[in-house]
Parts: sequence; structure tokens; C-alpha cells
Amino acid sequence: MKDLMGMMKAAQEMKGRMEEFQNSLEALRIDGRSGGGMVSVTLNGKGELQGLSIDPTLFKEDSVEVLEDLIVAAHNDAKGKLDLEIAQKSQDITAGLPIPPGLKFPF
Repeated sequence: MKDLMGMMKAAQEMKGRMEEFQNSLEALRIDGRSGGGMVSVTLNGKGELQGLSIDPTLFKEDSVEVLEDLIVAAHNDAKGKLDLEIAQKSQDITAGLPIPPGLKFPF
């Protein structure tokens, strides 16, 4: 019975940490870059685009496709970094809980 009570207490603590983590995502900022930094994007912790910066030399009529590709690449860079950051923070939150192998967090 003590194990069950311990698990329930740990789950309550994790719930509190998870709520704090969810609230902190709004303030989290992750930058992604492409084209050697000529294009950069900023995402918040919820994956919402917060900023976009484009080097003015890319504003040429014949380089529209290149610019579009660089924007997508910068976004994907930021999204990859964001996913990694969230995975690491989630792992910290669930440390010590007996989560079955193969079950990913957040659930």
C-alpha cells in the first residue's frame, strides 16, 4: 500500500511540475537559422512563430524560391531544437516515476 501512496504523491508532484512547465512554454524562445544566418525564425515553446528575420540581400525577384526554402529550413531548424528542449525538460519532470518503456511523455 505504501508503494501506491508513494506513486500517487509522485504523480501529484509531477502534475504540479507539468503545470509549471506548460505555463513556462509561452515564455520559451527558440531560434532557428538557415542560409548561414541570412534567415532566422523565432518560435515560442508552443511552436508559434514569434519572429522572422530576412537579410535584405535575399529580396531579389529571381531568388523567391531560394528565400521560401530558407524560411522553411529555418523554421524546421527551430522546431527541431524546440522538440529537443521539450523532450529534455519533460524527462526532468518525469524523473523517478516508473513510466513503462515505449510510453512517451507528455501523454
